[in-house]
Amino acid sequence: MTDPTSVPQPVLQHRAEAARALADAGFAPEAIEALLAFDAEHFLYVRRVMKGDIPQSLMRELGAGIEVSQFHAMSAILRIRSGYGRGAPAEPTVGLLAEELCVDPSRASRIAADLVERGLITRGVSQEDGRRSILVPTKAATALMQDFLRVKWQRNLRIFQDWSAEDIAAFARLFARYNEGVGRNYPL
Repeated sequence: MTDPTSVPQPVLQHRAEAARALADAGFAPEAIEALLAFDAEHFLYVRRVMKGDIPQSLMRELGAGIEVSQFHAMSAILRIRSGYGRGAPAEPTVGLLAEELCVDPSRASRIAADLVERGLITRGVSQEDGRRSILVPTKAATALMQDFLRVKWQRNLRIFQDWSAEDIAAFARLFARYNEGVGRNYPL
């Protein structure tokens, strides 16, 4: 838990306003404290994800020599191809990569060029439209992603090793429920 003396005044004011809003909505005092604590922990988690701490740490362990933005792009290309987290599989183009990474197409193009230079993707021709260039992961990219997932699960095993099966099941169920609520309340 964060030391209250180190929290900036605007954050303390926001916390007090959130506590009042939760109380006005009928939440019990213990639920309010739990939600405020969750909000603080969630912020730290999202910050780690946004900064790329997790993939950066794993890429460093693997000695991959790529930047977080390059990892995210390579991962996005693989997700686009497989349809993971998307409506359906698609041919990865610079435009779809830009969309997936929430960057402009020129930035996505530069990142793709870096990945080509590193031998992690090649440019191919679309089977749907021969005029369109697609981004194709190389065997090196696929192997790197497999290594990444292996090391990620080794770390996840350490995170959860002292959790009971019931705690893991409850966490997974509640996180899925939370994520579903986020999707409903923050639609794209």
